Amino acid sequence: MSERSLAILFAVLTAFFWGVYGPALGNARSSAKPPEWSAFKPYLFIGVAYLVWACLGGAAAMKGMGDNFSFSGKYYPAMKWGFLAGSLGAFGALTLTFAVMNAGRAGSGPGLVMPIVFGGAVTVTAITQYLMFKSKGAHFDPKMGIGMALIAVGIVLVAKFTPHGAHGAKPAAPPVATTAESAK
Repeated sequence: MSERSLAILFAVLTAFFWGVYGPALGNARSSAKPPEWSAFKPYLFIGVAYLVWACLGGAAAMKGMGDNFSFSGKYYPAMKWGFLAGSLGAFGALTLTFAVMNAGRAGSGPGLVMPIVFGGAVTVTAITQYLMFKSKGAHFDPKMGIGMALIAVGIVLVAKFTPHGAHGAKPAAPPVATTAESAK
């Protein structure tokens, strides 16, 4: 399998994991009125899970690739940028928790929040990459702008037409057949 194919495979797996992350986070909140716990009780264990999986998975992958465990000198950027990236991810999980909590209170939940998060993230990534490479001659291609506009339309359509409901709400019962319909 080529490196490009592996990159796409892992990107699809990430989309899967993060795509079900929002609904799982929505399920982590209390459906009781008033809630029996805050949205941050499960968030604490999101942090524990990140720590466990990042440390164990990262260490195993480093060992498997023959890497060393030094983070000083020429290896310092790995620690510095890794900590920054991890902090950005953690702040994203924190703000996502606030978003899902408030959307849930409004009767929407992850179906509203996740399209905004992921469509917005794609756009922020494109703008960040453009700004990073602008000094090296990168230019803003109008097709990228068209893509961003399509993402905005997609966000609205997906968020509007994704089924929404309060956590713990039962799906609507199917319509009862009338006497004329049941006779068929």
